Amino acid sequence: MPDTSTLTGRPPSASHLTLSQIMDQHHTNLMGTVHGGRILNLIDSVAGVVAARHSDGPAVTAAIDETAFLRAVRVGDVVHVDARITWAGRSSMEVAVKVSADRWDRAVPPVDVATAHLVMVAVDDHGHPRAVPPLRPETDGDRRRHREAHIRREHRLALRRALLDGGGEA
Repeated sequence: MPDTSTLTGRPPSASHLTLSQIMDQHHTNLMGTVHGGRILNLIDSVAGVVAARHSDGPAVTAAIDETAFLRAVRVGDVVHVDARITWAGRSSMEVAVKVSADRWDRAVPPVDVATAHLVMVAVDDHGHPRAVPPLRPETDGDRRRHREAHIRREHRLALRRALLDGGGEA
């Protein structure tokens, strides 16, 4: 894998993306609200685009963690999926996603409906990890999100080590 120190850093704003979609009856679950899986699909799709833009090529989902569903989404809601890179390593990136919704037929402020953090890994044509540009935080918000992402990364690594250390137990 090439050394990431030779790659030019990029700010989160270079790959930031918001996708909006109107939810209809095809997106509902048995409760009559939008299926959580549909929201997860949108989160994963938008995070994939953001990671691909940051890394200049394909990226796959390695982990989705800290997903929180805050409010139900209803038919007729316009869902806005906002995603940005918050941390980048050698081949992996963390993407923070915030999902909000408002009504299609009313001028009301959007409400937060879900949040998630995803770890995406840049891959080459053979599916092997490839180097990604470092993240270059520009704003105070970028720097805060970067610090928080580093804490989440350390937590994920510690959890992984603990799970692997206990691997033989049932």
